[in-house]
Amino acid sequence: MRLALRFLPFALLSLVLAAAGPGTPATHAATAQTPRYDALVDASYRGRAGTLVGGTPVFRTLGAALAAAPGDTTGYTVFLRDGRYHEKLTVRRAKVHLIGESRDGTVITYDAAAGMPSPAGGTYGTSGSFTLRVLAPDFTAEHLTVENAFDYAANAAKPDGDPTKLAGAQAVALMTDSASDRAVFRDVRISGNQDTLYPDAGRQYFEHCMVSGSVDFIFGAGRAVFDDCDIVSLDRGSATNNGYVTAPSTPRSQPYGFVFIRSRLRKASPAMAAGSVALGRPWHPSSHPGVLPSAVFIDCTMDDHIGARGWASMSGRDASGARRTYLPGDSRFFEHGSRGPGAVASPSRPVLPEDALPYYTIDRVLAGWDPAP
Repeated sequence: MRLALRFLPFALLSLVLAAAGPGTPATHAATAQTPRYDALVDASYRGRAGTLVGGTPVFRTLGAALAAAPGDTTGYTVFLRDGRYHEKLTVRRAKVHLIGESRDGTVITYDAAAGMPSPAGGTYGTSGSFTLRVLAPDFTAEHLTVENAFDYAANAAKPDGDPTKLAGAQAVALMTDSASDRAVFRDVRISGNQDTLYPDAGRQYFEHCMVSGSVDFIFGAGRAVFDDCDIVSLDRGSATNNGYVTAPSTPRSQPYGFVFIRSRLRKASPAMAAGSVALGRPWHPSSHPGVLPSAVFIDCTMDDHIGARGWASMSGRDASGARRTYLPGDSRFFEHGSRGPGAVASPSRPVLPEDALPYYTIDRVLAGWDPAP
């Protein structure tokens, strides 16, 4: 039967495998019928890692599937069945392609936060709190969720004198760093609270994705396009400050930072206070002089949690320890064609001039790289 499985239609194959009974490797290989997958991952699989089913090796964890990838430069495609994968992962191999069975059903999750002890010593810090980190070029993820499940709200509710309250509540779900470039995310949900998404290197393209969080939940130095995405702010219960959507740290030499096109800025709770969320604030890590943050919203719909102030200032300490405050007016923050109750005309919300629009096409922002499938 193993040879025949590869050529059965998906619906028929599912019936055949179900008839094989629970607990057999075949039960967990319903989507391994075509040779385009190099590995299949199923959280409920209990067989030996790497066992071939229908010609495809099957694993219980994504980490094991990534470790089994050949060391060449060919593409490596992994299909993940619906399930929760509690793993902290780093992708170091180029051309890895992850495909989930469904966006909300296939969940890669971990719960590290910056202030937690790290197995390597000290604490994780923001950069080490990731659930999934990409350190190689040409990475693609589709139809899955990347989540940092740290309970931000429960931690914030603890009294200041509670020794279990973490001072570092930053908790990254997805990070691109180092050699990452040309990363594509389609129909991916990226979930967290503070510092959810950290595109810190290279170019990335997000299409039909959902990113949720509260404080600086899209931040970093990378160049990213968000095309037709849902950007969801979580309610911290404040009447005046429920966070900031972006905190770019774009290098001064880089023409683009974060560009949102035809996207929707939504609030997770109808009760969230109007005008309590800013579009972003300028992040200057260690007050580095080579930083000139950039975030631009084009033809986006905004709910009423976005207020007239639009942008906010951000402070930080320089190398000498002195505190400095960085103003949004000194950054590259713009919007054009905003609509909805949160699209409030205001002197503090700079509008991108009409003649600048041709410079903000996807092709230009991504420097000629075409992320089409």
